[in-house]
Amino acid sequence: MTIASRTTVTDGIAGNILRVQETMAAAARRVGRGRDSILLVAVSKGQPAGHIQAAHAAGVRDFGENRVEEAGPKIDELGDLPDLRWHLIGHVQSRKADRASGRFDLIHSVDRLKIARLLDARAAESDRRQPVLLECNVSGEVSKAGWPMSNPEVWPDRMREIEEVVGCAHLEVRGLMTMAPSTDDADFVRSVFSRLRELRDYIARRVPGDWYELSMGMTDDYELAVEEGATIVRIGRAIFGQRQGDR
Repeated sequence: MTIASRTTVTDGIAGNILRVQETMAAAARRVGRGRDSILLVAVSKGQPAGHIQAAHAAGVRDFGENRVEEAGPKIDELGDLPDLRWHLIGHVQSRKADRASGRFDLIHSVDRLKIARLLDARAAESDRRQPVLLECNVSGEVSKAGWPMSNPEVWPDRMREIEEVVGCAHLEVRGLMTMAPSTDDADFVRSVFSRLRELRDYIARRVPGDWYELSMGMTDDYELAVEEGATIVRIGRAIFGQRQGDR
């Protein structure tokens, strides 16, 4: 890539980040929130290290990866940027849980008790605590991972598992994560985000701990997520552009 091309890419990413930040701020103002209450995680899956460096130069410090095996080389390559914070936002396979623990500042996708136990055991080996979020399926889509929480009537039955996760000595549970369905029905998407907020509040009243974080909202729906209480949004395409193979 020529110097001119690199400059164009860097400027484009910086401009995209500015637009996303402005949109987040406007959404926050509409519901009486401050922009500083929402963390922007740039989803860097499929992106080269140079694009991450460009986003870092534009002020982004938090980056989200879907796969442990793709994230590892990037984390190593960009180790000279010590203020980067890495988020694992994709599905955690049980056979890769040992490689995930300790490499990420926050794992968003603890979607079942088995994974929580594996991450806890791995963190115990190095005597540290791994920050995590619990992924919850509040939309009812069968294709979505996470604790099945679309029906509030089942919430009481899930509390024993939630309590067990919180009881893992080497996990630091900080809140919940969800993914909304891909649909043009904004009212339905909004209802998914509001349900996650309601679930967070329900759990917080029953299970001691810090349940502050709500990781929800992506490129197509992050304004709705901010309006419904998101504390973390995960934005890829609106920052880095369309990746090959994206829809």
